Amino acid sequence: MTAELVRGQNHPLSQARLEVRISAGTPLVAAAALGDESGRIHGVEWVAHPGQPTQPGLEVSRQAAADHRLAVDLDAVPETVHRVSVLLALPVGGTGPVRFAAVAAPFVAVTGLDGEEMANYTITGLEAESAVVALELYRRQGAWKVRAVGQGYAGGLAELLTDQGLSQAHQLAGSINDAVAQGVARSVQAPPPRTADGDRSRQAAAPALGPDQGGTAPQTGPVPPMSPYGGQTPGGPGQSGVPGQPAPQPSYPAAAPDPDAVTQPSAPTAGGPIDYSHPRRQNAAPPPPPPTAPPAAPGQPARPVAGDATGWSMEERLYNQVWGMFEDLARTTAAYRSAVDFAESRMDKELEQVLSDPRSRIGGQGDAAREAARARHAELVAQAREALDRDVAQLAAEADVVEPALPPAYARWDNPVWHGYRVPMEIPMALRLGDLHLPEADRVRIPMLVRLPLERGLWIDSGAAGSLGDSFADSATMTRLAMETAVAHAARLLSVYPAGEFTVHVIDPAGSGAQALVPLVQTGVLAAPPALGAAGVADVLGRLTQRVDLVQMAVRGGAADSLPPGFDTSQQLLIVNDFPHGFDDRAVNQLRYLADEGPAFGVHLMMVADREQSSGYGPLLDPLWRSLLRLTPVADDHLADPWVGHAWTYEPALVPPGSQILQQVLQQVAIARTKLT
Repeated sequence: MTAELVRGQNHPLSQARLEVRISAGTPLVAAAALGDESGRIHGVEWVAHPGQPTQPGLEVSRQAAADHRLAVDLDAVPETVHRVSVLLALPVGGTGPVRFAAVAAPFVAVTGLDGEEMANYTITGLEAESAVVALELYRRQGAWKVRAVGQGYAGGLAELLTDQGLSQAHQLAGSINDAVAQGVARSVQAPPPRTADGDRSRQAAAPALGPDQGGTAPQTGPVPPMSPYGGQTPGGPGQSGVPGQPAPQPSYPAAAPDPDAVTQPSAPTAGGPIDYSHPRRQNAAPPPPPPTAPPAAPGQPARPVAGDATGWSMEERLYNQVWGMFEDLARTTAAYRSAVDFAESRMDKELEQVLSDPRSRIGGQGDAAREAARARHAELVAQAREALDRDVAQLAAEADVVEPALPPAYARWDNPVWHGYRVPMEIPMALRLGDLHLPEADRVRIPMLVRLPLERGLWIDSGAAGSLGDSFADSATMTRLAMETAVAHAARLLSVYPAGEFTVHVIDPAGSGAQALVPLVQTGVLAAPPALGAAGVADVLGRLTQRVDLVQMAVRGGAADSLPPGFDTSQQLLIVNDFPHGFDDRAVNQLRYLADEGPAFGVHLMMVADREQSSGYGPLLDPLWRSLLRLTPVADDHLADPWVGHAWTYEPALVPPGSQILQQVLQQVAIARTKLT
């Protein structure tokens, strides 16, 4: 029976090999500290954290996440250790919450390797604190117990570690924050948390018709803004969220502002600030999906249907469905890997018991015991694989019906939808940058969708790194592929924005990207010819920096009418090739400024660069690289999901060889622009 602990309560532990599972509604940093009898941490080597995830008997996650699984082997901790403390903290330096009062109460459970829960604890009562000792495992008279602690610290990890007696607390807290920032840089950003009414549903329900289904959105009084989609609830698939959190009631306000909306400029109005909110973003829980397929036979999985998710429009439902597939695959793979780890741990323990008995080391009895242990291991792995294959088959069937139904912004370049392309009248919710997949489910490709307007810049890595294929691309080939990838992404961005609402600038100091840039140059969709040399670099950066300054002052000062007449409020994309060639110190500082401040005011970066070529700047450029979403021109497993932190293989969205679709789309964009003048 599971013990539901309250603060200060303890419970005996019956196993030495444990998992500490943490669920929260927002990404948290998880760490574990070893302590002596008084709870004192003797040194940084006694703390397992994202920068150093393994210590004797401990293993933690390498990044901040909403869900964590910490591995603990109490038999493997040193004899001098009498306490193992589980530490949680909110990431610093980002845009997320800075105190626990602003997030759902974290839920912590101690389980065996088989998943059986021994004790759990919901950490309540936190206010201004940003770090907390969640619980501790402690040794008393040779036996281990778990105690619910819930001690919070407003000063963050530094104050927490100082209170634990660590003399290098501030240095270690800084190292942890740096490691978390690096993890964030490689993580695909998840949509906002989904409400209880916004769960991805696969059952037929009486639909509340959205505007695109012949219905009208209900008009009621304003309610707190709610996202149309978020991640899986902390309790796992099918559950309703963190215990004790009430489900919000769906309501559609007529004109409620959304403080979490991604910014996008619109035409300024006299006497008021520029409206940077996304015109398609909803502030209330959308209706459930309509029952578009007949119910499945009893005992059979539901038939996949495109748009089988919540949303006010088919575009929004498809977006939510794709993210639901992404999360489902992440979690089912995590369950499979956990089951395999348990099977291997159990076999190792059984073999260790066999070898510890001298009578069974030799002879038929020992051989039989070893064979029995291996057979049990194979049986457990086979059961886990069967469950994974069943889930993957359902996701593959769903992907087969979803992919052909995707709109151009979400579709691959080889999708027939592009042959009927027309310049849109509205900005889509998101854009496809490529595909993601895992080695256990190679046949399922998840579209990598990012919200529009872009919330962070893009870095197309042209470094001569080895791909996941059989060969290694040389430096020249990688540089060419990186620039072609950048052009494909820029063309996609141009194609999904209404005419005149997206402008592309190019800096190519040495002219090395001229061949790849031909589609953009010949169709006339660039704001100006690519800037060459140091003078061109300074001119483009100076104009875009000034633009950010002007819009920033107008928005923050509430003086939108002070902008120059005819000011271009379209989104701006700056493609930078061959960095740092042609850049002096002033240009580098301007580039960092655009990376930090630009996205919020309509200026976005797309860097095509090899980080090694700028190594002479040292750590000065580390914040720049971390602020950008790294993409590769070849398949590479460098991206992580925001739920369990799997390493996903990313494949860029490239135009098929010999296809003219990119040129045709850009010609449509150019024609639509000429009609505006």
